[in-house]
Parts: sequence; structure tokens; C-alpha cells
Amino acid sequence: MTKAIVYQIRIQEQLGEQWAEWFDPLLIQLTPNGSTILTGPLRDQAQLHGLLVKVHNLNLTLISVNQLKPTDQ
Repeated sequence: MTKAIVYQIRIQEQLGEQWAEWFDPLLIQLTPNGSTILTGPLRDQAQLHGLLVKVHNLNLTLISVNQLKPTDQ
């Protein structure tokens, strides 16, 4: 069994808590500058790709995708 990798995905728009289930298992964090950070574990590249498809389908602006090191968590 592969250990999940924690990712941090930043998008330009702000997402409300109503999107929490849609982006599960990621946590939604709003930033003061108006962007949103999605952070959490994803089991594989397919799950990451599926999440990025959701971002695209919602016409959100992707700023960055970062894989966090275990010490960054």
C-alpha cells in the first residue's frame, strides 16, 4: 500500500465552505489576498489529476501545485 502524498494547491479565487465536500479530503483555507489554498493527502497521481480536472471544470485559476515534504506538514 502506497502512503498518501500531501499536496498544497493554490487557486486565485476564494472558495466558500460549501465546496468542502466537493474537494474532500482537502482542507480549504482562504487567504487575505483573496486566493484559496487546498491542502491534504492524495493517494496517487490519478486522484491529483481528478482534483485538477475539478478546478478546470469550475473555471478556477490555478496558481500552483506543490507536494509537501513530511516536515512541511
